Amino acid sequence: MYAVPEEFRTRPFLRAEALARGLPRGVLQGPQFRRIHEAVYCHVDHEPSFADRVTAARLALPDAARTTGITRIQELGVDHGPRHPLHFVVEGDLHLAIDGVFLHRTVKAPPQDDYSVTAAAALVAYCTGAVAIDAIKVGCELLRSGLLDLGELEEILREEPWRRGVPEATYVLPYLTDRCRSMPEAGLLTYVTACGLPVPEVNVPVEVAPGVLVTPDLWFRRWRAAAEYEGSHHQEDRAQYNADIDRYAAYRQHDVAYALVTKERLRTPAAAMRTLHALLASRGYDGPRAVFGAEWDALFLRLPEVVRPSPRRRR
Repeated sequence: MYAVPEEFRTRPFLRAEALARGLPRGVLQGPQFRRIHEAVYCHVDHEPSFADRVTAARLALPDAARTTGITRIQELGVDHGPRHPLHFVVEGDLHLAIDGVFLHRTVKAPPQDDYSVTAAAALVAYCTGAVAIDAIKVGCELLRSGLLDLGELEEILREEPWRRGVPEATYVLPYLTDRCRSMPEAGLLTYVTACGLPVPEVNVPVEVAPGVLVTPDLWFRRWRAAAEYEGSHHQEDRAQYNADIDRYAAYRQHDVAYALVTKERLRTPAAAMRTLHALLASRGYDGPRAVFGAEWDALFLRLPEVVRPSPRRRR
């Protein structure tokens, strides 16, 4: 059997490159290789990663194509959303069908570098079909990570109102913050805001007693109450786990009421909000209960349905 050079065993490559480097045509067409796209191959023993699939798509697409939407967001390290199909965008009216790739067309290329659109442009593209709460969480994570330029996003929304996704991203913008330390925390804050409970401070150091400093996820200062998101990493990361134990002990010792909102409890967000209302009420809050009205319902709809409701929904 032909000894395949290492450089062609671990990545996607163009047929033209392999032939130019001396790989026999018959070997390339034989059982040691599989075709990913037209003229794009990889070794049968190599399982393509997400990055490999993006690379293979780039090889099959015109040079002007750029990753966009959720694909670009995933490239930036945000672990959210489907990895199939891959999303690319190209300027002009190019019609090209490639398996596993959604090629968007636009009359004017969005802000980009040599390979991808910017995070701001990717978020706008993602908003064209995303559920509202997902887009909010993704936007907050991009901000927290320092990947999203809020000024650039606002410029796109202001200067290019014709672009797909702009009305949807405009709806999302007021919810975006860089204060949340994770996407679930961003979701929790959004739920509190949307149901009309008092707006908390987020991840601010609080001195609950002289010399005793804690940093609650959500802090309702007037009622001396905190809400903490508990994801699986809080149990798996032992340092985090012990830090949590210490913080909760400080709450109990210094008259701070707190609620733990676990990943499982956040699967029924309305119930989680009722729990938070009960917590605040136990500390003297006498304002409105959590309201699950139009703003709340909108969080669970695809953004186009929110900004352009159907006649039936308007009634």
